[in-house]
Amino acid sequence: MKRREPDKPQPFYKGRGAASNITGRFAEHSSTRESDGWQTEAEPLEQLLTTSIEEKAKSIIATNQSPDIPFTQSINPYRGCEHGCVYCYARPAHAYMDLSPGLDFETKIFFKPNAAELLEKALRKPNYVCSPIALGANTDPYQPLEKEKGITRTLLEVMQKFRQPVTIITKSQLILRDLPILAEMAQDNLAQVAVSVTTLDNDLKRKLEPRTAGPKARLRTIGALSENGIPTAVLAAPMIPALNDCELEAILKSGRESGAERAAYILLRLPYEVAPLFREWLAIHYPHRADHVMSLIQQSRGGQDYQSDFSQRRQGTGVFAQLLRQRFIVAIRKLGLNHRRLLLDCSQFDPPPQAGEQQCLF
Repeated sequence: MKRREPDKPQPFYKGRGAASNITGRFAEHSSTRESDGWQTEAEPLEQLLTTSIEEKAKSIIATNQSPDIPFTQSINPYRGCEHGCVYCYARPAHAYMDLSPGLDFETKIFFKPNAAELLEKALRKPNYVCSPIALGANTDPYQPLEKEKGITRTLLEVMQKFRQPVTIITKSQLILRDLPILAEMAQDNLAQVAVSVTTLDNDLKRKLEPRTAGPKARLRTIGALSENGIPTAVLAAPMIPALNDCELEAILKSGRESGAERAAYILLRLPYEVAPLFREWLAIHYPHRADHVMSLIQQSRGGQDYQSDFSQRRQGTGVFAQLLRQRFIVAIRKLGLNHRRLLLDCSQFDPPPQAGEQQCLF
C-alpha cells in the first residue's frame, strides 16, 4: 500500500490571525487566486502592515436591547482590531465598510479622533439617562493603536469629569497606563474591568490571538488592577471545544490567585464570516483536530456553526455546553468567585459647568 504523504501546510501571514481576506457578505463581486500548475513552491507571503484610517464619527454612544448583554450603552473608539483574534465576533462589522472581515479587520483600523468631544456633547444632553458605558464592545480599547492615538484615555477623562460609570474589557496590559484614573473612579464605585484570558498556553495564544499580551502579562494586569482597588474579573472567553475548554478551571484559578473577584465564560461564537475564517484557521494550525472541533461546536449550536438566539448564543445548548456550564459553576464555587454582585453607582453622575455658565452660589 502506498504511504499517503501529509498535506502541505497552507501559507499564512505571520503575526496575523486570519489567513485570507474573505469576501464580506454585502460584496457584489469577489476574486480568488488559483494555481496554474507551473509553480512548484508556495510564494512567500508579503508582509502585511497595519493602516490607521481617520473616521469623523457623528455619534459615539451605541445602545442595545439584547437581553444577554450586561450593558445597554457602549463606545468603540476604534473599528477593527490589530490584536487579530481569529474568532472575534466583531469581524463581520468590517463588511459594512466594504472591507473584508478577514485580514482587513486586523490591518485596516479606523480611529475616531473626535470621540471625547462627541461623548461630552452626549452626556450634556437634557434627555441623557445615566447608565454604565462599556468601553470596547466591538474592539479592544487598548489595542496597539491606542498607544499612539490615546482616544480611550480622553474618553476616560471625560467620564471621570462627569462621574459617568464605565466598564472595560481588554486583553492588553496598556490599560495600566490609565491606572490612576481608573483607581480614582473605582474608589467612588464608578469603574470595573474584565481581563480576557483565553488560554495559558503561549503557543496556542500566538496562533489564536497573535498580537495580544501573553497569558502571564494578562494575569499580572489583573493583579495590578486589583491591588489598586479596581474591581476586576477574569473572562475565560471564548471556550473552544477540544482546543482550550480543558483550561477553563486553570484559567479561573489563575485569575483568582491574581486578584480577580468575579469570572465569566463565553462559548465560541461564529457569526457570519467568522465561521469560514475559523474553519480556515483550523485547517492551517490544527488540521487533524478540525473535524472534531467543528462537530462539538455544531452539537452546541443546534447542528449549525452558529445560532443567534439571545437565550443561548453565549453558552450554547446540548451536552457539551451543559457540561461546560456545570464545570464553571463548580469552579467558581470552589474558588469563591462571584460571591457578591458589583453594581456601579449611577447616582453620582454630574455634568460639570461649561465655560460661561453661572455656577450655583449656595
